[in-house]
Amino acid sequence: MATTNTTDIYADFGIKQVINAMGHVTLLGGSTLSPAVQAAMEAANRGYAPLEEVLEKTGTAIAGMVGAESAMVTSGCFAALVLGIASFITGDDREKIGRIPDTTGMKNAILLQKRQRYHYDRCITVPGGKMVEVGDENGTTAEQLEAAIGPNTAGILHYARGETVPGVLQLAEVVAVAKQKGTRVIVDAASEIYPLERMHYVAQSGADLVCFGAKYLGAQNSAGILVGRQELIQAAKLNSFVGYEAQRSRSIGRGYKLDRQEVIGVAVAVREWMTMDHEERLQLQSERIETICHALADLPNIKTEQAWNPEREAWIQLRVTVDGADDPKLNAICEELRAGDPSVWLRPTFEGGQLAVMVNTLQEGETEIVARRLREVLGA
Repeated sequence: MATTNTTDIYADFGIKQVINAMGHVTLLGGSTLSPAVQAAMEAANRGYAPLEEVLEKTGTAIAGMVGAESAMVTSGCFAALVLGIASFITGDDREKIGRIPDTTGMKNAILLQKRQRYHYDRCITVPGGKMVEVGDENGTTAEQLEAAIGPNTAGILHYARGETVPGVLQLAEVVAVAKQKGTRVIVDAASEIYPLERMHYVAQSGADLVCFGAKYLGAQNSAGILVGRQELIQAAKLNSFVGYEAQRSRSIGRGYKLDRQEVIGVAVAVREWMTMDHEERLQLQSERIETICHALADLPNIKTEQAWNPEREAWIQLRVTVDGADDPKLNAICEELRAGDPSVWLRPTFEGGQLAVMVNTLQEGETEIVARRLREVLGA
């Protein structure tokens, strides 16, 4: 009988394990489960429970922790966005739920500020929404957003991480316009989880629905959280896999299935995130960065610095500037690090000219390896 070597499970399948210095990216699996989350999932695995009740009771607990009216765990933040937008379009109408993504004859326009277009705005069209860009390359005004809201508008998608783009309306401004015009707002707040005041602010901003990525909290890469108005959360459930199975809703969300273990894990992760010592968490990241900076300190043409916005960011990152390096050169450095043994994955910053090293996803003993590999490649 074949056995599994759990000490090196990747090697059992011929998979090369890598060091993740990119952060909570889906490409590398998103997250490492905290011990508390892992233990909770193992405990949930030992018994069964009706998933309707699991979603309902954990949703009540999560809503209480973030200060929202209602909540539900989803299979990722993208799924939360899709189900949330679906709830805008269908409400609890079973006939509409069974028809989407064919939204003919339904209010299906979802507004998005032009300068907030981003990689994940595909979530609008998946449930049959029709994207309407508002504003231009210079930004969007409240007057433009107000004028764009019409009889076919189902809601507005606001990308919270995109608020730093010049000319973009902030969440409070978007909510104010939406309330005045009688439409709804859904917020992609995937990583808006720290400071805790920021997470609470977004959840309690007056937006109708808010979506978080559970991987950022120490839960699974495969899970997300949808919070907001109770009637819309119930409509999202009807559009989800549990609505399909328990309510026979023939919903688009049948494929967005979750295990009971995952749902429990997310609830425990939120509870842990709300009560942990974040100063200790950040201090560990700072010490890891200091270790890498020390290893690179005497290299010519290399500069290192910590980058962190304490009002918006949950993690401190190391920025490494390579003097005179253009984007192709930085990409080549990243490729060389990936090709090495051990393989180290990091990436250039979006601004260019720097490498971004995320230390929050490093495992025990990996900081020193990253420092050594960076020194070897950058010092060559």
